[in-house]
Amino acid sequence: MTDRSAPAVVWVRDDLRVADNPALREAVDSGRPVLPVYVLDDSGGTARPLGGASRWWLHHSLAGLDASLRKRGSRLVLRHGDAGHEIATVLRQTGAGLLTFNRRVAHGEREEDDRVRRAAEAAGVVVSDHLGSLLHEPGEVLNGSGERFAVFTPFFTALTRRGAPREPLPAPASIDGWTGRVHSEDLDALHLLPEGPDWSSGLAEAWTPGEKGAHRRLEDFVHHRLPRYAAQRDRPAAEASSRLSPHLRFGELSPYQVWHRVHAAEAPAEVRTKFLTELGWREFDYDLLDTHPDLDTVNVHRDFDAFPWDDVDPRRLEAWQRGRTGIPLVDAGMRQLWTTGWMHNRVRMVVASFLIKNLRYDWRLGEQWFWDTLVDADPANNAAQWQWVAGSGADAAPFFRVFNPVLQAQKFDPEGEYLAEWVPELRDLAPKARHEPWSAQGGAPGYPEPIVDLGASRKAALDAYQRMRD
Repeated sequence: MTDRSAPAVVWVRDDLRVADNPALREAVDSGRPVLPVYVLDDSGGTARPLGGASRWWLHHSLAGLDASLRKRGSRLVLRHGDAGHEIATVLRQTGAGLLTFNRRVAHGEREEDDRVRRAAEAAGVVVSDHLGSLLHEPGEVLNGSGERFAVFTPFFTALTRRGAPREPLPAPASIDGWTGRVHSEDLDALHLLPEGPDWSSGLAEAWTPGEKGAHRRLEDFVHHRLPRYAAQRDRPAAEASSRLSPHLRFGELSPYQVWHRVHAAEAPAEVRTKFLTELGWREFDYDLLDTHPDLDTVNVHRDFDAFPWDDVDPRRLEAWQRGRTGIPLVDAGMRQLWTTGWMHNRVRMVVASFLIKNLRYDWRLGEQWFWDTLVDADPANNAAQWQWVAGSGADAAPFFRVFNPVLQAQKFDPEGEYLAEWVPELRDLAPKARHEPWSAQGGAPGYPEPIVDLGASRKAALDAYQRMRD
């Protein structure tokens, strides 16, 4: 006979929410007292250690989840160390009868999930896992030959033909929390926040991490930004982006919640579909990560292993990192990233193209910098997008597609509003002179000269690409 007094442990990871959380819902519905547990495992043994901006986000998201659980009668236990060991310890110390969790895909995580499952079951604990962070199980969306898609558009078509995703699960009104004693780390003891100096003021001004902030952001997008999303999504000054990516990355929102909320919005069908395609790219990238677990370090197309990258000049690399290249759109994007932990998607492609094709530096240097500075640094999306720009990824842009940052700024920021916001040295110039300040009379005092010639560096990159092909 099942002992219903033995608690249900919910292993929390990238699903920091109470609504539409299948693992939490099963634990609540089991009739057992519930104990959610988060383990910070930054050893690098399984999951990739988080970057600085993501750690800042995680601190505040964990605080929000704990507060939400406490309002419902539960709490969040925090542990630090090897996740498999810590979960096994909690199960033993609490005498748990059930372990639930939402599955993961990234490098090493599936293997860890399997190890924890086997150890728990060997100890007599019932284990149940769920699909909670993706709309599909990687490997389920296949072409007519039963193979995975290598191109996004037919993948997304096949994904949508599967029918509407399941409806989101409601948040439990109350939770019968387990009241026994078990060790929990203090949140501050996890040292997730920056220490000496505190560089996070810009992040705090731009974001509200946590489930509440996520739903406010979603509603703001649906009511104010979605109607103009399709027309203005590529204009960085237009504020038409959803900015939901960090909330999805940490699971404060599920893709089911976003899909159904956007689908029900009062906006033209083509506008809704345009945005939902972005959720499709997230699904595609995770399918890619499932087959290429080393996506952040190894070229999908291995012929790029022979690409002749240039030797890195530390001064040039730092100029790119800190937005001091002398190329306005590149510098605006990199300064936005440094200040807010986020960058407009169109600008991400431009700054990546500049690093890879104008500086001719290995795309992995950029991927690593973004991993440390983005609040939405996602193991699938970040690596896949860098490989997309480099031409080495699945369904990637061809290498010879070089984004000219001046022409991109003229097209998508014609009045230089975005440039002036993030590069104050350009504010006194006439709007259209901000794109090429070196051509303006008197220039832009205090603003650096370009560190490379865009035309010459483009030719050098294409020559290098041809040498690789030869």
